[in-house]
Amino acid sequence: MNNKMNTEGKLTHVDRSGQASMVDVSEKKASTRRAVATGFVAMTSSTLALIKANDVAKGDVLATARIAGIQGAKQCPALIPLCHPLMLSKVAVDFEIDDNNSRINIRCECKLVGTTGVEMEALTGVSIAALTIFDMCKAADPSMLIGDIKVLSKEGGKTGDWRRNEA
Repeated sequence: MNNKMNTEGKLTHVDRSGQASMVDVSEKKASTRRAVATGFVAMTSSTLALIKANDVAKGDVLATARIAGIQGAKQCPALIPLCHPLMLSKVAVDFEIDDNNSRINIRCECKLVGTTGVEMEALTGVSIAALTIFDMCKAADPSMLIGDIKVLSKEGGKTGDWRRNEA
């Protein structure tokens, strides 16, 4: 079985008897793999102003969320069953403050040379960074919204490169 659905459209993370199974990637060719995921945390303009002024009681929100996102990507196989433990060569978490929409946009890039992709690691990095922003600011704004977490692109592997069409 391969690392996705097989040609008959059957799931490959289950064995012949229907039991959950980690996909064997030992015969796959190692290649450079990269994935980028994004998401956002929307909030009130007053909460965004607190973050920008570094005036949140719990500390530097974006610095803490960056470290949390990197750690989250590295811990992906401990959080998501059947994910392979990977030797990530790069994890970058970046933020863009969007004053017009009163939100913080989050981007996580993961990269390695290996036999399986890093989409789940990038998604986990974005998710954990977003949850950290929420945690640090929830006293000021419990109505924050985490949203639109998605893979933007992936590179490498047998299936090659893929980019989300945002038309």
